[in-house]
Amino acid sequence: MAPHHIRKYQETDHKRVQDLFSQGMVEHIPATFRHILKLPQTILVLLGVPITLLLVSGSWLLALGSNVTLLVFLWLLARHPWRQYVVMYLQTDLADITKSYLSAHGSCFWVAESGGHVAGIVGALPVKDAPPGRKQLQLFHLSVALEHRGEGLGKALVMTVLQFARAQGYSEVVLDTTTVQEAALTLYLLLGFQKTGEYFVDKISRLLDISTIQFKYCFPSAQEGGL
Repeated sequence: MAPHHIRKYQETDHKRVQDLFSQGMVEHIPATFRHILKLPQTILVLLGVPITLLLVSGSWLLALGSNVTLLVFLWLLARHPWRQYVVMYLQTDLADITKSYLSAHGSCFWVAESGGHVAGIVGALPVKDAPPGRKQLQLFHLSVALEHRGEGLGKALVMTVLQFARAQGYSEVVLDTTTVQEAALTLYLLLGFQKTGEYFVDKISRLLDISTIQFKYCFPSAQEGGL
């Protein structure tokens, strides 16, 4: 296991950070596809359509071809939200990371270096519409390169955000993740985050039963104060 250290983002990291983010999001496509295949409505369609075509046409080739077509469509459906997510953030906050995360007090963006290369990323921004009496920091874009998984980089990056939040006087750290990001869900729960909500971002995510889960980490002083 190569030693690692975490530092603030530098402009020379820009392309690597964007690549890491994009790769991390695209990696969720297979898990999303498997999730879709397990849905009762998907099973019904994959069985019902070819059987119906076979009974109507008597052609096994047509029946099998319909299943291949359906599987391709489902793969494209699984890919769509992640591709859309990548495009959106590459054109917004990740287009100019210095401006988005390092130009104001109370926000930051870090990279984890391992073996001389950027192997992990995470960002944090203050929540503008936080509930009254709460000072919240939101965690964004946690991602670790596939070849560096299992080295503790994800945990180290999250702990960096928590330490920063405490030092900056935040009472809570919040974040959103999805039900198909199982490794992230496990990590956040192990580090003491609590689930606070769940919602569907759009009609497609509701149809596919892929919800976004909201998490919150409260610092002891905030918990004791009823926050």
